[in-house]
Amino acid sequence: MNLHEAVVLRTLKKEAFVSQRTLAESCGLSVGAVNKAVKELIAEGCLDSGCRLTDPGREAMAKSAPKNAIILAAGFGMRMVPINLSTPKALIEVNGEKLIERTIRQLHEAGIREITVVAGFMKDSFEYLIDEFGVDLVVNNAYAAKNNLHSLALAAKRIRNSYIIPCDIWCAENPYSDTELYSWYMVSEEPDEDSSVRVNRKTELVRVGKGETGNRMIGIAYLTGPEAETVREALKEMDENPAFETCFWEEALYKKDRMILQARVVPAAEAVEINTYEQLRDLDAGSGHLKSGAIRTIAETLQCSETEITDISVLKKGMTNRSFLFTVKGKQYIMRIPGEGTDKLINRRNEAAVYEAIKGRGLCDDPVYLNPEDGCKITAFLPEVRVCDAENEEDLKRCMAKLRAFHGMKLTVSHDFDIFGQIDFYESLWEGAPSVYRDYAKTKEKVLALKPYIEKTRETVCLTHIDAVPDNFLFYRDEKGTEQLQLTDWEYSGMQDPHADIAMFAIYSLYDRTQTDHLIDLYFEGKCDSRTRAKIYCYVAACGLLWSNWCEYKRKLGVEFGEYSLRQYRYAKDFSRYASEFII
Repeated sequence: MNLHEAVVLRTLKKEAFVSQRTLAESCGLSVGAVNKAVKELIAEGCLDSGCRLTDPGREAMAKSAPKNAIILAAGFGMRMVPINLSTPKALIEVNGEKLIERTIRQLHEAGIREITVVAGFMKDSFEYLIDEFGVDLVVNNAYAAKNNLHSLALAAKRIRNSYIIPCDIWCAENPYSDTELYSWYMVSEEPDEDSSVRVNRKTELVRVGKGETGNRMIGIAYLTGPEAETVREALKEMDENPAFETCFWEEALYKKDRMILQARVVPAAEAVEINTYEQLRDLDAGSGHLKSGAIRTIAETLQCSETEITDISVLKKGMTNRSFLFTVKGKQYIMRIPGEGTDKLINRRNEAAVYEAIKGRGLCDDPVYLNPEDGCKITAFLPEVRVCDAENEEDLKRCMAKLRAFHGMKLTVSHDFDIFGQIDFYESLWEGAPSVYRDYAKTKEKVLALKPYIEKTRETVCLTHIDAVPDNFLFYRDEKGTEQLQLTDWEYSGMQDPHADIAMFAIYSLYDRTQTDHLIDLYFEGKCDSRTRAKIYCYVAACGLLWSNWCEYKRKLGVEFGEYSLRQYRYAKDFSRYASEFII
């Protein structure tokens, strides 16, 4: 049964046949298309000669009728900054109604009661739906590391005559029905340069070619028959393949360059995807979720109205913080929002003291706003900025020179960064849980054995960046077009041996021993003695264990760092051995 036949059959279920012209108007099709569809339906036995439904026609509709719905609501909703800091995207209110509650209500109106919600981020916030709406809750514990393909894979066995629904869609009219006759994927008639699909003349969804504009993807789909079975199998296979961890579930719909589903094209205003603060503001300027503390802080700091804060977009999520870019009166800024568990890791008053110590010294742009209580920070945006390429020799030379110059200032603050104390502190945050590494106790013992040598060979203590990694060295062009270099992210900074910064750069860059030696030589301009080199090896081992413990804590919060985490632990083991070669 093709698309036109399905539309005609569903229309005749609701209203009696009067004429083909009237039927065409009800279906939104041409008279010619309706005439062809009616002939096919009569030939198939779904309609009789009077265009009345037959028993085979009713059986066909019953066979493909919707049985359930799966709502995908596990993700961070990162583009919703700053709303997503306190509210999952699915629970945002539009016109006084939560997005997910509106979706559930519309499903109920269509007679669909079997509803599964896949939750992850702030999953406890969805528990009330079980009692109030009778939904079944499935938890995606890997929501931070995997995209929604994994979420749907967790519920794949439930896909059978099913609606698949993203949690961030607001539908003006109810898009769900008790009658569905074919599998479809919903797109808007609105063009979208970022879309990966477009509707061709056969109402098929094909991948867009280079330079082509697609149709905006809504994300709601209906799966029945062989398409449902195909997607179930594809999800299982893809979910077991690490290459698909960051993929959207729609990847399971493709066969070569096209989707296996028909397109269901709707007007732009019929289904609205709410991905950003501004999209919510456009749809419902009175939404209570627009009353964000972060937005209010921006308005007060920059002396503007909240409506003057525009072009809000999330920046890449960092290891510690979330940040977003925005524009006020033609100038761009970045606001940093501390991430999960950061309050336990960073003393924001100490950070404020560091910014006071480096103020006006050309090390970084002074913050426009910095709250020493919660760590929120606003800085001017540097256009055309790039970070250090850890494989580029010239970048490395400039970064080590910048680091050396900073250390040469011998700045001081009243707090220190105790590497060995932090190792124990991060371990304490595991709350008694064992390390994921079986030989952790032995590895830690070897690292701690290096402490006396560090203390014996340490000659200088001054303000040290601690997080002097390639991504925190920013290259940018000033007003004259000259490329400048500065350091950013001073959260962990404190009094310490400045040579620890060299170790931090090396381990973040995932350098091996040879590369680490080369970095040391660049910093010391080829004049590093063996005692100092051995000390830096000790710092590589100690800092490796430090950040390994930090990663273990973040893992318990649902944040994974993949290879970075594993490599940090390897630094603790390998460089303990390298350092011992010198010390002995």
